[in-house]
Amino acid sequence: MGSMGGVTGGELGAEQVEAAVAGAVALLATAADRDWEAVRAGRLEWSCRYTAEHVAGDLITYAGQLAGRAATAYVPFEITLDEGTGNEGVLQVIETTGALFAATLRTTPREVRAFHPYPYRSANREGFAAMGVAEVLLHTHDVAEGLGLSYEPPAGLCADVLTRLFPHVRPGGDAWRTLLWATGRGELPGRAPVTGWRWRNNLVVPAERLTLQGVTPAAATDLAAGGDGGFAWVDGGPLEGTRFSAGMVLKAYEAGTHRPEWGVFVLVRRADGRAVGGIGFHGAPDEDGRVEIGYDLAEAARGNGYATEGLRALSAWALDRDEVTSVFATTEPGNAASQAVIARAGFRRAAVVEEHGGESGQYAYELRR
Repeated sequence: MGSMGGVTGGELGAEQVEAAVAGAVALLATAADRDWEAVRAGRLEWSCRYTAEHVAGDLITYAGQLAGRAATAYVPFEITLDEGTGNEGVLQVIETTGALFAATLRTTPREVRAFHPYPYRSANREGFAAMGVAEVLLHTHDVAEGLGLSYEPPAGLCADVLTRLFPHVRPGGDAWRTLLWATGRGELPGRAPVTGWRWRNNLVVPAERLTLQGVTPAAATDLAAGGDGGFAWVDGGPLEGTRFSAGMVLKAYEAGTHRPEWGVFVLVRRADGRAVGGIGFHGAPDEDGRVEIGYDLAEAARGNGYATEGLRALSAWALDRDEVTSVFATTEPGNAASQAVIARAGFRRAAVVEEHGGESGQYAYELRR
């Protein structure tokens, strides 16, 4: 997986988890003869020993969430090492739980989502893979700092994590330093220290026959470059409108202004996991609480009401936010099909298009609370 400008495309999964685990174990093995219990892990309150065990616990927990298809909570189990296990044994457990997690990732269908609390209470296999890699990289850093070891993971792995779990963080020239800063572990010139943080899996808005799956900066990179963004598309997709919108997501991410919940979503059919179109916002709500929405649908999926369903679902999600008072959409006067979709979704013609950010000659429609 390559990187460009700190942004990566393509699927993140088992190979990245295996690479992160292998690098961590190789480094920590050089200090296996040290007393890890007596040394604090970097800025954490934990010992190096507890932190290393925590990594193994995270890896097997994530495997359990996906394998068990956990829907509403963590699967109620935890890992316990045998009494008397030395540091070499801890590393063996990390290798083993990493291998089990990688195997789970390889056998989990893309559309499976399992419970994770931050921030939207679910993640797919790529989200769990990114979280697993993040846990390994960051806690290996903590242990290495405590033991006085030098640790620098591959830049690509760090960018993988940033573009999937930190879409709200402006990328820097050094992905590792940016990840350390974003998690309160380091400093970056010109940026205030981070004292509290959470990573963010992508938002998924449910509809009756569809799910509206938020496009991460990683997926946006791939879509804008002509790829599939990690989605299985019906014939003819994705359309240029989706690719253009993905490019706008990428520009906002690189500028540090991207707000993921007001970005782009892919319409995915529940029945077969196929992506049928794109939908999303043109930006965050303005000072009057207005937000603009747009969509496109692959020709092979038209005539089934998917656009109407997606528009209703995302508009309802937006109007449920305190900062939104109205959702509006614009269309060309000659586009009767689009006008029908907008009308079926409950929108009404707005009086003056310019007030809503539309171009002269377009029809504007609005949906209010």
